[in-house]
Amino acid sequence: MNRQKLIEDLKNQSGIIWDLIVIGGGATGLGVALDAASRGYKTLLLEKSDFAKSTSSRSTKLVHGGVRYMAQGDLLLVMEALHERGLMLKNAPHLTFNQEFIIPVYSFWDVFMYTAGLKFYDLLAGRLSMGKSYFINRDETLSRLPLLKSKGLKGGVVYHDGQFDDSRMAFALAQSCVDYGGTVLNYFEVSGLVKDDNGKICGVRAKDFTSDEELIIKTKLVINATGVFADEIARMDNPGVKPTIRPSQGVHIVLDKSFLKSDSAIMIPKTTDGRVLFAIPWYNEVVIGTTDTPLDKISLEPVALEKEINFILQTAEEYLIKPPLREDILCVFAGLRPLAADPDNPEATKEVSRRHKITLSNSGLLAIIGGKWTTYRRMAEETIDRAIKEGFLEKSKCVTANLRLTALITKTAPERLSIYGDHSVDIEKIISGKPETGIPLDNRLPYSLAEILWICRNEMPVNIEDILARRTRSLFLNARASADISPRVADIMAAEFGFDQKWKESQVESYNKLIRNYI
Repeated sequence: MNRQKLIEDLKNQSGIIWDLIVIGGGATGLGVALDAASRGYKTLLLEKSDFAKSTSSRSTKLVHGGVRYMAQGDLLLVMEALHERGLMLKNAPHLTFNQEFIIPVYSFWDVFMYTAGLKFYDLLAGRLSMGKSYFINRDETLSRLPLLKSKGLKGGVVYHDGQFDDSRMAFALAQSCVDYGGTVLNYFEVSGLVKDDNGKICGVRAKDFTSDEELIIKTKLVINATGVFADEIARMDNPGVKPTIRPSQGVHIVLDKSFLKSDSAIMIPKTTDGRVLFAIPWYNEVVIGTTDTPLDKISLEPVALEKEINFILQTAEEYLIKPPLREDILCVFAGLRPLAADPDNPEATKEVSRRHKITLSNSGLLAIIGGKWTTYRRMAEETIDRAIKEGFLEKSKCVTANLRLTALITKTAPERLSIYGDHSVDIEKIISGKPETGIPLDNRLPYSLAEILWICRNEMPVNIEDILARRTRSLFLNARASADISPRVADIMAAEFGFDQKWKESQVESYNKLIRNYI
């Protein structure tokens, strides 16, 4: 993907009317854009910052059915998510895999309750099951989780769910959308909606942040897929509209793998605030979370509260022999949940539905709100089907259930490069030409110069944060290490894009300010 070429193509097509414009470049928006482009519609996606910036790169890294939703009795949501989990693992095998989870149990009632509940979870998954759940005794539990506290432990219940790299999945969706003829642009903000004489939406005003150039783009349909920012777009259409989003913040911490020493993940089914807590091996580190804090204000760069960090540390201390301390944290990150709430009856976020909602305004703004990463494909399919039903688009069948997001990976590709799918071959070629480019930029992180070069040339980064936070996961794996390599990354970007010394210094300074929220 070449951002400048996509912008030039957009300008050259200034006289055309797009079939649809999707606002929002997170999981939902990218899923909608791919669904539309793969059906043959002329599709444009505009994202005001970077793809997956504020929510979709900050998840718990799980592709799951939602064990907690089953306990709440929402079996339809669980069945839908389990089905989509199976499709996601099948269609993105380079970014997803089967993860074993163990629920430590400390009473015989818990042994019965969780074993029976997860057997039902297996049943709901049907033919897309990832493995049967079963009970293991105390000794076997401690063998698999050697750092788990043993006092009062009766055993563990094993089950399987999916794990993935969220922002890399976002780029796989973006690339696939472009492969099917769609256009996706980051740092391109929609500043207003254009309406015809009848008050119907017929286009958008949008500005390219990198040039400050504003365009008016005509379209048959605008889809609001901006997640927690959906109400902002809705107010462009109708300033008096009631809020439809009840935002909530979830926080995670990242620790060295020595705090788990296991390939199995831990799931604590009920914490003091009523949520589940996970400790999950991820890219050779451990992610622990999450929290659920209602928010009144939202931003592109959410910040973890001290009480949220302390809650995770205290909960981890209850279960782990080696309790993590504040100084052990490699990264702390906060993400926002775009929970779909009843505008007339706001509720506490733990009770707000995780289901998605599709709405259509009188002027023709189609909105998809709520949901979660696991069900992004289903949400997109239902959104485009609704657009067809309402007469915005000609009928065309959805094909994403069987749409692979990567070609077959060559057997010679190093396993770590598999996150780039079939493009791992291109990175290998860079390394074979100059072997020194295959050396990691920092021994605390896995990423090499060859990867940074390939990302600059193919994945539309605009600043060093794009590379360090989302194209690679350097920021999330080790914030301090990412800061140490930021000058090197700025040098690489400057050489690739022709930026000067002032740009490099500004980038490094901005990034050093950013990481204060992560350490």
